[in-house]
Amino acid sequence: MRAAMTRIRFKGAAVAAASVAMAVMLTACGGDDGSDEPESKPQGASSSSAGQESEAPAPPEDDEGQVLASIKGKDGVEAIVSSVKREAGGFVTVKGTVKNGSKQIWTAPGWQGMEQEVAGNGASMAGTSLVDQTGKKRYLVLRDTDGRCLCTKFEGLTPGAEAPFFAQFPAPPQSTTEVDFQIPTMPTATIKISG
Repeated sequence: MRAAMTRIRFKGAAVAAASVAMAVMLTACGGDDGSDEPESKPQGASSSSAGQESEAPAPPEDDEGQVLASIKGKDGVEAIVSSVKREAGGFVTVKGTVKNGSKQIWTAPGWQGMEQEVAGNGASMAGTSLVDQTGKKRYLVLRDTDGRCLCTKFEGLTPGAEAPFFAQFPAPPQSTTEVDFQIPTMPTATIKISG
C-alpha cells in the first residue's frame, strides 16, 4: 500500500514538473514579456525612438485636383470633372466641382432637366446624362422609386464659391471607354471612364 502511494506521489510530481518545464519553454520560445504588443514592428515603423511608431502615409486621393474636363457655361459658371469611375454595382460615378464665377447666387437653373419624373429634384444634377456615341445610347441619372436622383442637390452658390458634385448613371458596356457628359445649358464634354 505504501509503495503504491509512493508511486502515485511520484507520478503526480513528475506531471507537475513536466507542466512547469513546458510553461518555461513556451515563455522562453515566445519571448513573452507580459505585454500584448507584437515582437516585431510593422513595416514602415520608425526605429529611431523607442515606444513610438510612425504610421504609413495615407494613399493619395486619386481624383483630387485632377481635371478630366472643364465645362464653361454662361455667366462664369464652370463644371470641372475630376473622376469618372466604373463601379462594381454596374454603374458609373462622375465627380467634380462646380465654380460660380458669376456676380450673383447660382442655383443650377435648368440643370434638373425637363423630365417630369425628376422635376421634384430642384437645383440638382438630375438632368445630366452620359451618351455612348459608339453604342448610340443615352444614360440618364439613376433615381430611386420616388424620383430622387442619385446626384448632388445644390443649395445655391454665392459668387466666387465652389461645391463638389457627383452623379451616378447605369454603366455602358465594358467596351465603351469614352462617353459624352451632358449638363443642360452647358456644352458637352467627352470624358474617359476609368476602372
